[in-house]
Amino acid sequence: MTDLGPVTWPPAPIATERLVLREPEPRDRAAFIELLASPEVHTYLGGPRPRDELERELPEAPERWPGSFIVHLGGAMIGQILLRRAPVHQRPAAAGKADLGYLFLPRAWGSGYATEACAAALEWFDGALPGEPVVLTTQTANVGSMHLAAKLGFIEVERFQAWDAEQWLGVRSARNGVRVTPPRPRP
Repeated sequence: MTDLGPVTWPPAPIATERLVLREPEPRDRAAFIELLASPEVHTYLGGPRPRDELERELPEAPERWPGSFIVHLGGAMIGQILLRRAPVHQRPAAAGKADLGYLFLPRAWGSGYATEACAAALEWFDGALPGEPVVLTTQTANVGSMHLAAKLGFIEVERFQAWDAEQWLGVRSARNGVRVTPPRPRP
């Protein structure tokens, strides 16, 4: 992974209607372990890591690097947004572009938090690196991620086989990005 380039990091925390995106802090460690050990979260990501291994290996303070946002709801971490640039990518259409990734705890699913947080991170990215495209890869079987990609303005570039599953690669430019209005909180 290489950095995103000439960006000021960390940015001020990004507040949305319901969430705050900020850089990782030591208080996030337990939620990181829960996120990385969750079988539900890792259904389409090769499976979870063993909790005892994570307890031993994760540093007390999560690593901070440009493009890594923690997503907070009511002061508690519910997920992570990653914007990173891989110098070499297995797909030529993605090489050198920033890649959007996200993980959310199952208790946060189904309320539009991923859409709201990813839209905010992409808005930050568009301001920090105007005109740069962003790619997203997900398994076609991951219906939730496929819907999220469409809401965020990602357009399919190709499908390919990897990790014993069909993968979907989409690209989003500042021109085809979509402003997303977060859903209203449920009563």
